[in-house]
Amino acid sequence: MKKWMQFLILMTSITSTSALLASGGIDGGGGNAMPPATNAKWKTECSGCHMLYHPGLLPERSWNKMMNGLDKHFGENATLDAATRDEIKRFLVANSAEKSTNRRSNRIDQSIPSDATPLRITETRYFTSKHDEVSPLTFKRKNIGSAANCIACHKNAEKGDFSESQIRIPR
Repeated sequence: MKKWMQFLILMTSITSTSALLASGGIDGGGGNAMPPATNAKWKTECSGCHMLYHPGLLPERSWNKMMNGLDKHFGENATLDAATRDEIKRFLVANSAEKSTNRRSNRIDQSIPSDATPLRITETRYFTSKHDEVSPLTFKRKNIGSAANCIACHKNAEKGDFSESQIRIPR
């Protein structure tokens, strides 16, 4: 009877571990898929010009710098009224890379030197290491445009899902 109990415990452990791995990890969120980020003003204001970049892609200091320099936002004047700017800034900071429990956000944050304040995810070591096999010419394809156009290859990028199984690189 003792061997039967040991076998049962072993099988239960294997089944539980398999289920945990299949679900993506302990956090239940797929491990690397970022948690849903929702803020109506962020969605409206930011998606009017470009894709929505998940707040977990950059640290707090980067979002602060970006939101404090909207008059020179990548060559454009993206100035907002103070109340809207402050609401979006609070949202981005509250969900920034170092405040997330998400693995991908943690790895992004760890890839950025503490004295650096990148304004582009493409400037992080995390991004360059994940895209090191992608030719610079690939990013210049008409259907992609640049490395900053995440949704060209990652269809669920705006939802924070960059899983490799979902990558489709346009020709």
